[in-house]
Amino acid sequence: MSARGAVLRIDNVTLQFGGIAAIKSVAFEAQPSELLALVGPNGAGKTAMLNCISGIYRPTSGDILLDGKSIIGQPLHRMVRLGIGRAFQHAELFPHLTVTENLLIGRHTKFRRGLWASGLYIGSTRRDEMNERRHVEGIIDFFEIYRHRDAPVGSLPYGVQKIVGVARALATGPKLLLLDEPCTGLIREERENLARFLLRIRHEFAATIIWVEHDMQMVSDLADRVVVLNHGIKIVDGLPDDVRRSAAVIEAYLGHTAAGAVADRR
Repeated sequence: MSARGAVLRIDNVTLQFGGIAAIKSVAFEAQPSELLALVGPNGAGKTAMLNCISGIYRPTSGDILLDGKSIIGQPLHRMVRLGIGRAFQHAELFPHLTVTENLLIGRHTKFRRGLWASGLYIGSTRRDEMNERRHVEGIIDFFEIYRHRDAPVGSLPYGVQKIVGVARALATGPKLLLLDEPCTGLIREERENLARFLLRIRHEFAATIIWVEHDMQMVSDLADRVVVLNHGIKIVDGLPDDVRRSAAVIEAYLGHTAAGAVADRR
């Protein structure tokens, strides 16, 4: 478990693909153990921002700092060692492996022995794997998916797969947890369970969480702070209630006429 969450600083990040700018000079910060929601209409640049933070994309300009140190240009495997965990919108699991095996893959950076020693599975290597299995069992219990531990992930309902994706990200032991629309495709009961898990992650693991989400009611109920993107530009950064009433946010989601109607009612 992390003793504390990370400080993440996005410093005027721009991401361009040819002549198209997916992100335009965006800046914001996430504080230790903060649950920060990153929201906006489709195509706003939310996933592109997560991809920049996790090292999948390299920004065209600007900087990204984790606890004061730039992480631009770090290889993907290094990002996990730095304490960045990522759950993807479409789970991105190994369907033929069990839940336990998928979570053990999330622990791969914690194994101290090389390939030869791991193949022998003796002595300290065996103890290492036993310790990591105990950690994984704790994550399985945390997400209440113990009855699925030995099931191939591909055989599970989509909602359970999404939870397993979040569980694998948490199994890496992150101080910064990136969640890309974890509620997509979940029924109401599964969304309520995920909301409960998010609050517990922040409380029990102390991870800083950057959460991309479309469910604005969940965002209002759970997030400490909200950053809103539209067409790659940050338009609002503030408390959930203030963001929800913002004319700029209403216009981004519903259009100029709706924003004007809200302004007229004030």
